[in-house]
Amino acid sequence: MKEKLTQILDSALGQIESSKELEKLNEIRVSFLGKKGELTSVLKAMKEVAPEDRPKVGQMVNDARAKIESCLEEKRTAFERALREEKMRAEVIDVTLPGKKMETGHRHPNTLALEEVEKIFIGMGYEVVEGPEVEYDYYNFEALNIPANHPAKDEQDTFYINDNILLRTQTSSVQVHVMEEGKLPIRMISPGRVFRSDDVDATHSPSFHQVEGLVIDRHVTFADLKGTLEQFAKQLFGGDTKVKFRPHHFPFTEPSAEMDVSCFKCGGKGCRFCKGEGWIEILGCGMVHPHVLEMRDIDPEKYTGFAFGVGLERIALLKYEIDDMRLLYENDKRFLEQF
Repeated sequence: MKEKLTQILDSALGQIESSKELEKLNEIRVSFLGKKGELTSVLKAMKEVAPEDRPKVGQMVNDARAKIESCLEEKRTAFERALREEKMRAEVIDVTLPGKKMETGHRHPNTLALEEVEKIFIGMGYEVVEGPEVEYDYYNFEALNIPANHPAKDEQDTFYINDNILLRTQTSSVQVHVMEEGKLPIRMISPGRVFRSDDVDATHSPSFHQVEGLVIDRHVTFADLKGTLEQFAKQLFGGDTKVKFRPHHFPFTEPSAEMDVSCFKCGGKGCRFCKGEGWIEILGCGMVHPHVLEMRDIDPEKYTGFAFGVGLERIALLKYEIDDMRLLYENDKRFLEQF
């Protein structure tokens, strides 16, 4: 029995000494000290030892176990120390190196322009309302006095999902939802993304943003529309800005107009920025068509209103003097970091 214990101890100590990995030590522990280990099997065979020799053999087994455990712990400590030293060498910090600056993001030019527009109209008492980008054909067209045979409903201009559902072409649909609630008066703007089947170029995109406004109240006139939009233009482009209204046609407004602002680069004298005209087209507007009010159960004899719509990208392009709309969406840091 003594010889067997000596062989087990020598084998265990030899394997521990020659082990090169920390994981190997666990295998050695299980092999010699586990439930089915070699020392455990010796203890199970104690019944074969003469009763008078059992205390001596038991002591020898315990001594062998203690030596193996001590050797395992020393080897483990040596492995851990070596790993820690190697890690410290690999992770050494050179305090003379310059620090790494954390880059902080900032708002997109579109977001900056939208926040400024919202601030102007909120200051006038308007509410900002958002709506779904996937819309019913009825809210996007028919409720805005655009009949089934209107060219705008052609599949060449509009992204249809099916016969009744489409990607909205204008945020005016949000205004219809608000009118449907029947809470008057209404003073709101509806910013958001819209979709039209346009080719991508310097001034067009199949996806862009609009900010549309709606006012419905008693005794609202075209003079209120002109005064509101003139104030908006002055706050956005500067106090010296002048506005000009030209007759136009929109199905949902009557009368309708397009509004130009005097060029804020040359003061209306004519320059490259305004293509020598002295004026820059900025938005479309008009008085809400009586039929649009009637479809929402609003009495056009008691209530009138005006609506307007402006492309958010157009404001950003003008305000920041950007000559190509595609720059807003190409994610070029050299361009975006300027803002």
